[in-house]
Amino acid sequence: MSDPTRPRASLRTAVVWEVLQDALDRRVKAAGRQVLDVLDTGGGSGNFAVPLARLGHQVTVVDPSPNALFALERRAAEAGVADRVRGVQGDAHGLFDVVERGGYDVVLCHGVLEYVDDPAEGLRNAVAALRSEGVLSLLAAGLGGAVLARALAGHFKEARQALGDPDGRWGDGDPVPRRFTADQLTALVEGAGLKAAAVHGVRVFADLVPGVLVDTEPGALEALLKLEEAAAELPAFHSVATQLHVLGETQGAAEA
Repeated sequence: MSDPTRPRASLRTAVVWEVLQDALDRRVKAAGRQVLDVLDTGGGSGNFAVPLARLGHQVTVVDPSPNALFALERRAAEAGVADRVRGVQGDAHGLFDVVERGGYDVVLCHGVLEYVDDPAEGLRNAVAALRSEGVLSLLAAGLGGAVLARALAGHFKEARQALGDPDGRWGDGDPVPRRFTADQLTALVEGAGLKAAAVHGVRVFADLVPGVLVDTEPGALEALLKLEEAAAELPAFHSVATQLHVLGETQGAAEA
């Protein structure tokens, strides 16, 4: 499902896509419907929404940025899926001002919890948008990956700052307001009433490997993708991943 014309981008999304597509396939079988209703909160210009629409699903994207929604509309039209993608302006806290409560088979919450004022409330809203048998795809910035990246760049004081900061920030210039550990994200998912069915580390190595090596060494990209996939499920690597992905299931979906 990753865009084959953007090989470096596939490094950043391959693990999430694999987990998400498997969850979608299981939900299609359980629901007895080929077309699922998907909500993508903070979905921006459609990096996930448009490929999901290409699979035949109906996707609603909620994003606060008019520019992102305009780009989404253009991208969906170019992909020939404009009839399956709807963009609405809004955010996680006012979610039910613009979408239906309990109306979706799958909810994506990617890159949202880092920026909302209250992550627990934002996630509860995302979960409340699910049907009784539904799946949540949660993707957020990982604390350990930021600490490791700052240290390897020689910014040791910033790495230490991030390690001890309650929000995982390395300083005033840090563009990310909040980062999480795997345990924190799992607790948020379970606190919102879901079962944490799987946790994966995303971009464990991809952001640390020199780009020139991946771009010029024959077979390096494919080998790195396989390495990312192999490490993603191992808890030992969750603590150094740039991002963390948690797949949450409602009780009904877990029992299906």
